[in-house]
Amino acid sequence: MIKRISKILTLSFYVVLSSCASVSQIADSMAQSLLAPSSTEINSALKEALEQATGISSERLNLKDGYLTNLDVKILFPPEAKQIESTLRSLGLGSMVDQVIVSVNRAAEDAAIEAKPIFESAIKQMSIQDVKTILLGEKNAATQYFSKTTSDSLTQKFSPVIDRSLKKVDATKYWEDATTRYNKVPFVKKVNTDLTGYVTQKAIDGLFVEIAKEELKIREQVSSRKSALLQKVFGFAEKEKK
Repeated sequence: MIKRISKILTLSFYVVLSSCASVSQIADSMAQSLLAPSSTEINSALKEALEQATGISSERLNLKDGYLTNLDVKILFPPEAKQIESTLRSLGLGSMVDQVIVSVNRAAEDAAIEAKPIFESAIKQMSIQDVKTILLGEKNAATQYFSKTTSDSLTQKFSPVIDRSLKKVDATKYWEDATTRYNKVPFVKKVNTDLTGYVTQKAIDGLFVEIAKEELKIREQVSSRKSALLQKVFGFAEKEKK
């Protein structure tokens, strides 16, 4: 009789343990589902993050010295015109070279804010699949997406603004003066660079450099996630990638 009671108690104990394990698993599963963001939350959070990153980048580069004092994006002489710079400096015309560099960076700073509505439009057009791919993609996945989807629009928008800005800050004049002086030097290869095209492309390149920085901050620094939704979604993304 005692043995029989013992067996019943043992069996009951195992049943209880088994039930507890099942309850625990169910609880864990429910907790995970509560923590995991919905598709709507992911969509909203990523678009919020992208608006933050592109907005900050455009506004920062639009400030005076936004390009000029930022060594990551500062616009220098075109590669094919580096000989102009070194030759003119050697002739004591360094101030002319410096005027060109300052003026082309001022033109880029002038145009930077034009990027903001273009990025906002691209963000609105993102599909749910685009959003998920970017969220769980590489650290610069959003920057790559923008590069593919907005480069043509940015070029069309930036080019006339850059052209006007180059003229406004006398960059075109300084550039023409520099190239004219250089091309008069005996035996040099003549240089005829499309200054507007060059500055437009470098301005756009610089914009993507800054967006990549902001994207990385949001992905890696909790302090850069300005809302509870950003913290939830990007925290979830971090766990998913591990």
